[in-house]
Amino acid sequence: MDGRLRDDEVVVGGDARQRYYDSSGYGRPLAENRIALSRVEAAYLLFKGDIDAVDGMGFREFLANAGDEIATRFLVYANLRDRGFYLSPAREGWVESPRSNTDFVVYPRGKGPWDDAVLYRVRVVGERADVPADQLGDVVLAVVDEESEITYLETDRADLRGSSATDLPASVPADLLGDRVLVWDPPEVLHQRGFYGQPLDDRDGNENRPGVLQLSLVEAAYLADEGVLSLGAARDQETGGEETRGGDGELLRAQGRDAEGERFDRRLRVYRALRERGIVPKTGFKFGSDFRTYADVESVDDLGHSECLVRVLPADHVFSPRDLALDVRLAHGVRKRMVFALADGNSISWASVGRLTP
Repeated sequence: MDGRLRDDEVVVGGDARQRYYDSSGYGRPLAENRIALSRVEAAYLLFKGDIDAVDGMGFREFLANAGDEIATRFLVYANLRDRGFYLSPAREGWVESPRSNTDFVVYPRGKGPWDDAVLYRVRVVGERADVPADQLGDVVLAVVDEESEITYLETDRADLRGSSATDLPASVPADLLGDRVLVWDPPEVLHQRGFYGQPLDDRDGNENRPGVLQLSLVEAAYLADEGVLSLGAARDQETGGEETRGGDGELLRAQGRDAEGERFDRRLRVYRALRERGIVPKTGFKFGSDFRTYADVESVDDLGHSECLVRVLPADHVFSPRDLALDVRLAHGVRKRMVFALADGNSISWASVGRLTP
């Protein structure tokens, strides 16, 4: 069987429809039992010896003349075909409502382009490509590295929800000390039920020593905005006794911006959003992320393992596949889900990324 180039397709005649489309899901049907193949489908059939030539070209010549982009897409197409999947190029005429960030539509095993079911939507990228954050979600990234190995990363829109909530006291005295806030003799509910802060434990058993709860600036700014904390003397020391606009919360935000710039405001917005969703965020520093999260906290005495790692990024962030792979590998290694919080003003979108074995 031979094919001929027509624009960006390869047309094959004879009994091509029965031989290629009906039996194995290649191409799209044309009149008179012909089919149109995409270039990557034609390259795969040439490679397998199921088509003899395209305009007199064998596999080597066809691939060399098909353009640079086909190389990575051919590797992914061949890998998925060899795993037993039927797939189609995500193009008009092949699939309904093709998406601009998708190269292939993959069907469940045993199904093909004549069925409505879609298993994966795949975007092919090289390891040195850019991946805009706003293109994550409901797509599988097939990352082809420099040695032509393929790593599949499944991306979804995350919806983090939990049941962690508790009534909090008001106007609890606290002191601002550098990049943290100390609460002296704190109400038990703050840490035990709300999982705020870290106690400064009395390790030598001296019961006369007062209890102290250490809060991060993010935790303290959130609690101050909620009316839980009152910095009192600490605010007077910082402002010379003058009232600040926004009160304690604004003072803590200013301290946070001095420490880490506008990143602090993004992290605070995400922290608040997580708390409003019933999620407890704690520092994720040891895991290389902004937060680790707990969905269901009733008491720190019965605390389970955190479920997710959250990195806070601007909505226009551009990933490299290598950075994504590092984050996902780390999260997988500690049995957690990797989530990215993409902050754009007051709007936050959530994307999760994980390893996939098709």
